[in-house]
Amino acid sequence: MTSELTLTLWQIGKSMAWALAAATSFAFSMGIAIKVFTKLSGEIDEWEEIRRGNMGVSLIFVAMILAIGLVLYKVI
Repeated sequence: MTSELTLTLWQIGKSMAWALAAATSFAFSMGIAIKVFTKLSGEIDEWEEIRRGNMGVSLIFVAMILAIGLVLYKVI
């Protein structure tokens, strides 16, 4: 009984560690991707456009976040 409990707790701990690693890498990668996208877009201030309610820029950001999320999902 004790070995089953120990094994279960070990597996839960491992799962939590992988979840933490995935969340950290996702946050780090998204930060880098948004910075690169901002640098590549040149003269457009995306954050100001989003504040103004520009749905086109917002949808581009959402599509970029989803695409990077799908790539990271396959990697992790």
